[in-house]
Amino acid sequence: MREAFKEQLGNLAEELAAMSAMVGEAMERATKALLEADLKLAEQVIEDDAKVDQVRARVEEQSFGLLALQAPVAGDLRYVIATIHAAEDLERMGDLALHVAKTARRRHPQQVLPSDVQPYFAEMGRIAVKLAGRVRDIIRTQDVTAARGMESDDDEMDDLHRHLFTVMMGDNWDHGIAPAVDVTLLGRFYERFADHAVSVARRVVFIVTGKMPSR
Repeated sequence: MREAFKEQLGNLAEELAAMSAMVGEAMERATKALLEADLKLAEQVIEDDAKVDQVRARVEEQSFGLLALQAPVAGDLRYVIATIHAAEDLERMGDLALHVAKTARRRHPQQVLPSDVQPYFAEMGRIAVKLAGRVRDIIRTQDVTAARGMESDDDEMDDLHRHLFTVMMGDNWDHGIAPAVDVTLLGRFYERFADHAVSVARRVVFIVTGKMPSR
């Protein structure tokens, strides 16, 4: 029974790792759709979001089943509870990629972003994809050091997000209000994507150490 239970916990970890890969790919495609006004790619991200939702539902069903049937305690209980919360974070990451893709679709065939901010979003997309990949690896390895190191990448995303406001408030911004609104919302989507990735990493630290790291 104990070996079967451990196997079930391992299956939960693989489901979370798969979700991490899915949301990373979604954000990579959504960013490309945003920068290149690629409607087909945006539609693919929108359609595939349901797959992320399905994995989260499966993780929750399995987790609640373990709580009900196995009554885990101590570290195993931490594992199951943290898994439920991590799945929620990962689903939200998928939703944020979805929002980026929907913005690209809504403005198609026009470009959403003025040319002077496109490099910032290309870099924010790169960081987001990197964070999702690191989360996938951290879930599988339970590497506490790597999990804590996620904060530095999140800081890099925050710096880019803040700089967008400097650009929009500068004297050279002549694109009007509507593009400024799009840039503001899109910047927030990427910033929140990174925040949720860090949240998943922090939950791995909690699983391993029994303590949730402070920000």
